[in-house]
Amino acid sequence: MKAFREAIEARDLDAAEALLAENVVFTSPVVFKPYTGKAMTAAILRGVARVFEDFRYVREINDASGRDHALVFTARVGDRTVEGCDFLHLDENGLIDEFTVMVRPLSGAQALAEAMGAQFERIANEARERSA
Repeated sequence: MKAFREAIEARDLDAAEALLAENVVFTSPVVFKPYTGKAMTAAILRGVARVFEDFRYVREINDASGRDHALVFTARVGDRTVEGCDFLHLDENGLIDEFTVMVRPLSGAQALAEAMGAQFERIANEARERSA
């Protein structure tokens, strides 16, 4: 999805948030239970932007219908390099209604989990503020 990729690469998180459906479901690579809602997903994206360093998309894969996209990325979390993929599904209005992230290797996922855990209170507060 070109608009989302461009927003993230430009670190324009407001533009990325505008592409999320109100009922978006975000599935984390390090937490079992998915998160629901635009406010929470946007807050998570802001947290990730604070945690990831040297983030860049390296490949984009799209299905023929234009509703499913895979954006392959690399980044660093502290001294760990991670490779990952954002899997996006678009609803009938062209908004992201499913957002699944996977990362590897395990040591990178563990570093991400630790760094995001340290962000969680701020993420939860940001989500509450945005949904109010």
